[in-house]
Amino acid sequence: MSQQGLLLLPLLGMVFITFGIMIWMLKLRYQAVRKDGLNPRYFKLYRGGKIPDYLAKVTQHFENLLELPILFYLAIILVLTLNLVDIVYIILAWCFFLSRCVHTAIHTSYNKLMHRKNTFILSTVVLILLWMRITLDVILL
Repeated sequence: MSQQGLLLLPLLGMVFITFGIMIWMLKLRYQAVRKDGLNPRYFKLYRGGKIPDYLAKVTQHFENLLELPILFYLAIILVLTLNLVDIVYIILAWCFFLSRCVHTAIHTSYNKLMHRKNTFILSTVVLILLWMRITLDVILL
């Protein structure tokens, strides 16, 4: 596989984690309405009811996947566009992706805050390193 492919795999992994969590969240929404009696009108303005904890946890994680990872997507696209791909970028991309996989597993299962916080910090540090490297490479171009 090419270096570009090795860099794209973690990006694609993040996309599919996001889709997977989204589908799971939608399934849980239907479950909350059908089995737990949540009024479907709740979803019109997200008011007028209380969602079950199992749905809140997955919904919060879905929202989280639309926040920080956006900077990851942008960084990878920028690295590819500027033809900067090398082993350091590949390692950073995989570290970000794997730390986010662990974060997803923790957040959507036992949800221990200390563990979740540590994986979030790790992924954030990796993302900062990725952007620092891009900045240096752009300055040195």
